[in-house]
Amino acid sequence: MSVISANIQPVHQAILEGEGEIALTENQMLEEAFNQVPLFLRPRGFFQTNPQVAATLYATARDWVAALPVTSMWDLFCGVGGFGLHCATPDMPLTGIEISAEAIACAQRSATQLGLMQVTFQALDSTQFATGNASAPDLVIVNPPRRGIGRELCAYLSQMAPAYILYSSCNAQTMASDISLLPGYGIPDYPGATVRHVPAYRAL
Repeated sequence: MSVISANIQPVHQAILEGEGEIALTENQMLEEAFNQVPLFLRPRGFFQTNPQVAATLYATARDWVAALPVTSMWDLFCGVGGFGLHCATPDMPLTGIEISAEAIACAQRSATQLGLMQVTFQALDSTQFATGNASAPDLVIVNPPRRGIGRELCAYLSQMAPAYILYSSCNAQTMASDISLLPGYGIPDYPGATVRHVPAYRAL
């Protein structure tokens, strides 16, 4: 199945895509399967560019989370829901937050296809969503853009102290900066783990 569209970027600037998108095919959503989890991609949406690495990353997160005593999750900066949908179970409430409405539409379709009734995805700013809540779940998954999660969200997580934080990063420098702002958490020593893709656990 093919998806074809034309993006209009009328301004000469360092932004690859403009607001105008002209659909040239009836279907505007591509489906990819990662570890038997369907994920969807729409024009102007972000997706992992290396499917083999993405599949391994999602599977590793799923295995780590399955071993934890958690009953609720947030998936912040969730994109199309790759992490949350891999870690979700039919009975565990999960809220996924992503600023892109296009990505949220994809995540919602995946959740429906998987029959996950306790999963909610919303197109919101992740930091504003989190800091607007008076409590946090047992587990917070963050997969931010290269700028990291930032001081405000780090301060909120430190105050709310969820039992676990799983941090996936595409920028080791900003991840290290964020972790330095989470003094109540530490990085576990997993065999084969690297600083780029390990969860930050609350110090017990």
